[in-house]
Amino acid sequence: MSLTSVGEITLNASELSELPADYAERVYAGLLGKILGVYVGRPVEGWLYSRIQEQLGDIEYYVHDQVGVPLIVVDDDISGTLAFLSAFRDVDYEANLSAEAIGEAWLNYAIYNKTIFWWGGMGNSTEHTAYLRMRDGVVPPRSGSAALNGPVVAEQIGSQIFIDGWAMLFPGDPDRAAELARRAASVSHDGEAIYAAQVMAAMEARAFEKATIDHLLDAGLSVIPPDCVIARLIRDLRGWHAEEPDWRVARERLEEHYGYHAFGGNVHVVPNHGVIILALLYGAGDWSRSMMIVNTCGWDTDCNSGNLGALLGIWHGLAGFEGDRDWRTPVADRLFLPTADGARTTTDAVTESLVITNIARRIRGLQPVLPKGGANFSFLFAGSRQGFQVVDGVGSVSNNGSLLGDEPGLRISVGSSGHVRVASPTFVPPEMLNVAGYGLQGTPRLHPGQTLRARLRAEGADAQVRLTADVYNEDDLTGVVAGEERTLIAGEWAEVSWTVPSTGGYPIAGVGIDVKGEEGSGVFIDWLDWSGEPDIVLTRPQPPTWRAYPKPKGGSAWRRAWVDAMDLFEEGWGEGWPEPFRLIQNEGKGYVFHGPEDWRDIEVSAEFTPHMADSTGLLVRVQGLRRHYSAVISQSGELKLVKTTGPTEVVLARVDMPFELYRPVALAMRAEGSRLTVSVGGEVVLSAEDHEATLQSGGIGLMCERGRVAVGAVTVRPA
Repeated sequence: MSLTSVGEITLNASELSELPADYAERVYAGLLGKILGVYVGRPVEGWLYSRIQEQLGDIEYYVHDQVGVPLIVVDDDISGTLAFLSAFRDVDYEANLSAEAIGEAWLNYAIYNKTIFWWGGMGNSTEHTAYLRMRDGVVPPRSGSAALNGPVVAEQIGSQIFIDGWAMLFPGDPDRAAELARRAASVSHDGEAIYAAQVMAAMEARAFEKATIDHLLDAGLSVIPPDCVIARLIRDLRGWHAEEPDWRVARERLEEHYGYHAFGGNVHVVPNHGVIILALLYGAGDWSRSMMIVNTCGWDTDCNSGNLGALLGIWHGLAGFEGDRDWRTPVADRLFLPTADGARTTTDAVTESLVITNIARRIRGLQPVLPKGGANFSFLFAGSRQGFQVVDGVGSVSNNGSLLGDEPGLRISVGSSGHVRVASPTFVPPEMLNVAGYGLQGTPRLHPGQTLRARLRAEGADAQVRLTADVYNEDDLTGVVAGEERTLIAGEWAEVSWTVPSTGGYPIAGVGIDVKGEEGSGVFIDWLDWSGEPDIVLTRPQPPTWRAYPKPKGGSAWRRAWVDAMDLFEEGWGEGWPEPFRLIQNEGKGYVFHGPEDWRDIEVSAEFTPHMADSTGLLVRVQGLRRHYSAVISQSGELKLVKTTGPTEVVLARVDMPFELYRPVALAMRAEGSRLTVSVGGEVVLSAEDHEATLQSGGIGLMCERGRVAVGAVTVRPA
């Protein structure tokens, strides 16, 4: 029996709270608070208060440069918060989402031993333990139960750090926010860990309304048993705050009564929950002071700072980040979200806040909002930049947006050089290709054959503009390709477009705009977008003078453009084996994926040579590890067209086909509307119609089941 026994609530769509008028902006502020908090705390994660004082003093701003680490990092707190919200999409936005469905999202989007979690081993990492339980067929909530895993493993911090996204779906409704938090937390946790998650969810839901700190804490306490440790901890902290003005004295009491020594495991939830409540009370809602306290206290700083940052962002909105220090400009909304949905890896706070907003709308039966026609970059909120920064020339970028009554959009100002280029990453940038830590799997969002478009207006004087793309080369550095120069007339709107040409097989790293004009003039970007299906050949690039490079550590950018869920995904290189890709899987099925989830009608083809394998094949409309169509050739002597959704595999069509080792097979798969076809050697041999709306779009992939397969160039074209 679970340690948690709070009464359940059915999450009926008709009973969900209405969304406030400023809901999308408050969600953005909450997510922004989450990532800023994580970036402040990550460099000192795991440090004790004493070490922080000795080496850094109080943490009053970003300290990454003092510790020698990047500011924008891959972090489980961010990835786990956002990735599994896709469970709603996978069940067609059924409001009453179950713990089992959330667990299925774990299996679909987390790449084993590579992304999202700390893969610290069975009985050591709570998330790794729960994942292995589910992979072995244990269904949530038993997968995270104390009865199965023991109370120490079940009560670590993970459930709390992943909870903010679920909470934001229920503005003003602490009870339902806490109920969904309980279900999500129970996939991997139990007991006090679930109570801590419920408290955070209830407080964040309450923060959408006018509230005091007492209102927030009362909401949190209302959803958990009054005799649990988390409830007692909160009551003690409120008492200490009432009688003791010095937060450092309160911190000492917290460590004495609820420190790590009192609980088992690696990172127990109770001490860290205490730090969040302490910083909330003594920070009095002020962003800078709260960030200083929550991070200076030590322990699991990025987790605690991220949770508190999300709460403060929701509570005070974008105005809460204003003050003596500029917290937002260095980050520019950037975040990484590495999952099996690879094109979502390089993303930003505006994009992800709209994902949350539209989940909240759709579970209420409302149509999704698509600002500015659903453009990839809408710059919708005050101060938002969606990753755009000056990368060449002299100038600046800003976005006054709706907060000051101005139209939301990105303003590029030209400096003294008369030229400035701004850009935003759309794939893993060079400085992050081989960074250690949580796995950074990804695939480009933009590809050759697609058309870039932007709505622009020159300000102050006429300006010359070009749309640009940053493209990797054979040395894993980026160069710029650009469209034709266009003159913008001051004060007049214009739409500029450019179809991205072939890049010779190298991935596109980012998009941007190059501006020339008088000093002080500028260009206003209303939106920037791209559309169309790709026209690409994915293979080992061949420069005019190919050199037998030593194989770089971590692989090259063109290979890193595939999401790697394979035991060994090797590329032919220099004087090595001749095939572009070699798939090696020791047990079960392994996959590599490429492309975003918005590819719809495409054809993908490649030549497969099984050296030793149970089966191999092509995939289309990939939406994770367990959601896709596949054309599979196997040692059983047949070719099958298979639809996979979660644990269910449905064979849509099949035909006998000899399977010979070392015999190349030219395989092609086409998806157009509801119709799927499979060709061998240019001849259609299988076709099927699938009128269900579950897999309407997605990327492409390669599969190998227990063995080794050579794969030639992979071609992706419009159907």
